[in-house]
Amino acid sequence: MSNSMCLNQTSAKSEKERLQFRASERFRWHWAPVRVADTPWKIATASDPDGMLLEACQRQDAGEQGVIDPFWAAVWRASAGLDRFLESYALEGTRVLEVGCGTGRAGLSAALRGAQVTLTDGVSDPLLLVQLTVWALAQRCTVRRLRFGLDILPEKPYPLILGSDVTYLRQLWPELDRCLRQHLAAGGEVLLSDPYRIIANEFRDWIQAHGWDYREHKVVLADDPEHPIRIMQLRVR
Repeated sequence: MSNSMCLNQTSAKSEKERLQFRASERFRWHWAPVRVADTPWKIATASDPDGMLLEACQRQDAGEQGVIDPFWAAVWRASAGLDRFLESYALEGTRVLEVGCGTGRAGLSAALRGAQVTLTDGVSDPLLLVQLTVWALAQRCTVRRLRFGLDILPEKPYPLILGSDVTYLRQLWPELDRCLRQHLAAGGEVLLSDPYRIIANEFRDWIQAHGWDYREHKVVLADDPEHPIRIMQLRVR
């Protein structure tokens, strides 16, 4: 092995260690073994999402401003459904954007299937862990901050956009709509997943009224067949 290769590997290891330290300063986390795109993987995951949510609620009750609920800290089942749905897609070389990525499982699924993926979230904390999760796929993955309706990525639009459990707040729908239109390539499609929340039934009607063609698919997961995942397939009308 050449000296330059050794130096590059040492530099990469040091950078990963710095990233791990930064994440540990923010919250407790661990490596969670999962199977994504039929591949054994480890996702960097917050260790106490319930405790983090309780702390955020207490800070909000105390009147602290700008506290964001850490819903990103859990690996939601909806992302597993989206992972399963992507089995039918040929993604090699496809540019994919994941919005509201949380732990990044949907974007990771696309990357493991050969896509060039940009994983984004509106807050910075989850992006620390996502960078660790996709570290071995750095040539295929970019991790960025993207707030619905506020930020626009400089890259050209994407032919495929993914979002897992991003429709649970009505007040975010207009911003999500704007974000999707700003980043979706002409003729592209959006795949959003959710665990059949009642509010997503309302979103289905809302998004169709705002100029999107809508198709719905059901994904049954082997580990919990009684609670399927809904896939919402969207195209601009």
